[in-house]
Amino acid sequence: MESRFDICVVGGGMSGMTAALALARAGFEVALVERVPRQTILDSSFDGRVSSVSWGSKLVLERLDAWRDIAPRAQPILDIRVSDRQSPFFLHYDHRDVGDHPMGWIMENRVLRQALDSAVGRAARVHPVCAGVVAMECDDAGATLGLDDGARLRCSLVVACDGARSPLRAMAGIDAWQHDYRQTAIIATVRHSRPHNGIAHERFLAGGPFAILPLPGDRSSIVWTEDEEIARRVLEIDHGSFSEELVWRFGDFLGPLEVTGPVLDHHLSLVVANRLTGWRLALVGDAAHAIHPIAGQGFNLGIRDAAVLAEVLADMARLGLDPGTGAALAAYARRRRVDTWMLVAMTHGLNRLFAMRSPPVALARGLGLALVGSMKPVKRQLMKDAMGVAGRLPRLMTGERL
Repeated sequence: MESRFDICVVGGGMSGMTAALALARAGFEVALVERVPRQTILDSSFDGRVSSVSWGSKLVLERLDAWRDIAPRAQPILDIRVSDRQSPFFLHYDHRDVGDHPMGWIMENRVLRQALDSAVGRAARVHPVCAGVVAMECDDAGATLGLDDGARLRCSLVVACDGARSPLRAMAGIDAWQHDYRQTAIIATVRHSRPHNGIAHERFLAGGPFAILPLPGDRSSIVWTEDEEIARRVLEIDHGSFSEELVWRFGDFLGPLEVTGPVLDHHLSLVVANRLTGWRLALVGDAAHAIHPIAGQGFNLGIRDAAVLAEVLADMARLGLDPGTGAALAAYARRRRVDTWMLVAMTHGLNRLFAMRSPPVALARGLGLALVGSMKPVKRQLMKDAMGVAGRLPRLMTGERL
């Protein structure tokens, strides 16, 4: 059996659901293809993973009718404090320097998944398909996906949101640049006795960045980046010893800490596709770029991918053009290239810079933090970058009609 849609989005995670909603808002009939059953994805238990949503991304999620279910369960970020353990200097970002709204929000990934799924359920033009993709064929008239249940989907364009190891990217013959950081992110949630006041902390330690991200209530998420060998030993110790290791790095400014929920680990590597498009194929989210979590911008980058793709294809549709043509895909790649590579360079460069342990480099880093903090125009621009509101903004962000 063959079903027809305008666009097929493959991958039903957070970026995939966001892309499907954005494309549906642009007027396309969208198949959202995901092999994992919906109830498994929506498991209500806390898995320890959290995401940062910037101010700009929040504006997109509002337009996609997802933010109303996120807002009550998200923690606003009011301040960000960046420090280097080897230096007395630090950098302080205060949301009041750029406006009266938060710079962003932190929330559990399950909150995002549930809210996006509810929005998908309300979107008449999004059609979930529970199946895996086993084949992709493209021709001048469109693309055909072969599914593992024997069905076939015909469309003008395929959007790959199937992760950093994207099978669709491989099917299309698109290579990716990869770099192994030889680091592991250790992820845990702690409860503390003192309020965090909406302040996020990023501390650069010898093994990598140590982020303290505020969650609703007196809780914070820890994203502790460590050398993979040290991380392996840390993950083998008991709960009490693990808490002691956290306190040694965390400090006592939030009072006694209690680890709640699971302790997770994630091997860190950089994956960037050599091209963002193929024949009737566009890459979005981690399928296009899986970056270091040092700045918490991975999901935000995927949201901007989805917003720009929807805008470009809406413009093509108004001209009566096929959304899967080379002209449409070239326009998408052109719009996303600079933003993608700037963030790749920034996260990759910061991780390498703060990994250098020599005293002269440490002194230069500290002076750099102090200098940026004293230069208000520079600091304000960096804040706008972090908030996702710098440069040319997609219409889903500005409130304009797609």
